[in-house]
Amino acid sequence: MHRLFTGVAVALAVGTAIGLAILWPGDTQVRTSAGLTVDAEDAEVVSVEERLCPGFSRQRCQDVTARLESGPDAGRRVQLQLGATGGLEPDVDPGDGIRVAEAPEPPPGAPPVAGTGYTLVDFQRGAPMVVLAVAFVLVVLLFARLRGALSLLGLGFSLAVVLLFVVPAILDGESPLAVAVVGSLAVALITIPLAHGRGPKSLAAVLGTAASLLLTALLAFVFTEATHLTGFSSEEATFLQLTGADLSLEGLLLAGMVIGALGVLDDVTVSQASTVLALRGAGPRLGFRELFARALHVGRDHVSATVNTLVLAYVGASLPVLLIFSSSDIGLGDALNLEVVAKEVVATLVGSIGLIAAVPVTTALAALLALSESGGSDPAA
Repeated sequence: MHRLFTGVAVALAVGTAIGLAILWPGDTQVRTSAGLTVDAEDAEVVSVEERLCPGFSRQRCQDVTARLESGPDAGRRVQLQLGATGGLEPDVDPGDGIRVAEAPEPPPGAPPVAGTGYTLVDFQRGAPMVVLAVAFVLVVLLFARLRGALSLLGLGFSLAVVLLFVVPAILDGESPLAVAVVGSLAVALITIPLAHGRGPKSLAAVLGTAASLLLTALLAFVFTEATHLTGFSSEEATFLQLTGADLSLEGLLLAGMVIGALGVLDDVTVSQASTVLALRGAGPRLGFRELFARALHVGRDHVSATVNTLVLAYVGASLPVLLIFSSSDIGLGDALNLEVVAKEVVATLVGSIGLIAAVPVTTALAALLALSESGGSDPAA
């Protein structure tokens, strides 16, 4: 049995490698950065003074003095006026790190722009994010030690697959669903054995993850077509269309569902395989049926909690949209029928079904492997 499952895993790895070779992006020419970024310089807020905005009776503006910290004018102090656009600009405080850019020249005949030719682009977020990332790494290493270090290595590989394969391949015009499936399988085939070794636990988890992932992809395809989801409901989709990128927005929606389900499937399949092996170690005389039933009982508890987590994750991502609908006169049925909501519902339900299916599949695989590894009783017992 172990040889059979190993052969299936090897065939899956070979198929994934072939898929990576076929879909691997060439020299991607699509560029969509226009409008997302501008040439900006680092600056630090030196002082802030509040006053009434010119021409407004109640609206308050901020006169900001900032010192440039990069670029050819580093060390120069510039003036910015914030708040004159109806409260759309954030408040700043002395000591804040910000990004500023030179304001475009006003057209002939237009009134002069307040300040010294610079506008606020964004805040500098690099340092706090680095501190948070370092804290995350330290917590993982202190708690999980070697396994934690291997998990971080697997995380780095996962990000590399997404950034070096998935995104460029989609931009290169390949099928987003095919790219997402191949990329997700590559992540599972590498990260699970890397973090948990090459024993029966990892083998069962890899095969269970692959089977559930393919089921999730199939369900996502079927119900995206059945519900006529187009992928046009998000601002990102509109931006991609405006930039002229020849991409399938429906395919991007499907790819997001598949990749979003992968992390949860990984968690469930590894936990189930580990549970089966622990039960087998504690009860060497357990046959397949009893081993499967006991592990499945644990899996039901895990699934009930994980499905709730999955739903809340999608609800949290859609919270601004839900707030808009709650404050309007749109009924529940009409709100659910809108694509911006329907796509999250479909993604949640598809991911949940794949998650639930992963439990019995992985449990059965792990039980068969556990019995064959220890030379236990007949799996039919």
